[in-house]
Amino acid sequence: MDSNVIGFGNLSIRDGATENFYITGSATGGIPELTLADCAKVVAYDFERNWLQYEGSTIPSSESLTHAAIYESDAKAGAIIHCHDSRLWAAVLNQAPTSSKTIDYGTPQLAYEIMELFKQTDLRSRKILVMAGHAAGILILGKES
Repeated sequence: MDSNVIGFGNLSIRDGATENFYITGSATGGIPELTLADCAKVVAYDFERNWLQYEGSTIPSSESLTHAAIYESDAKAGAIIHCHDSRLWAAVLNQAPTSSKTIDYGTPQLAYEIMELFKQTDLRSRKILVMAGHAAGILILGKES
């Protein structure tokens, strides 16, 4: 959080056993108590076209494709927290699965890299991903319940 108590990052949760997921909307970090109205339901996506389809009145986070890549790669991932903590980021950078610092956040390239990290590292069991190209950015994977 910054000095104005605005949090940076996003949250998502898988919609049961489907490929759909709910994700917090863009610019919702300053809302003290999120409701379903502050989220979008992602119902389709295409990494190659950098495209997604969603339901709801809130524009989904620019990180939606990142979350989609995780859900697609790990059927057991039920929720994702994307937070920013510079101390934790520095401590786990290159110690936990880490994306390339040359890849921007929210891009199809990051989605593809995340899918490769699931294949080449212990990301599935560690449940933490450091975003080297997104200062202090960390993704934590969890179960829905």
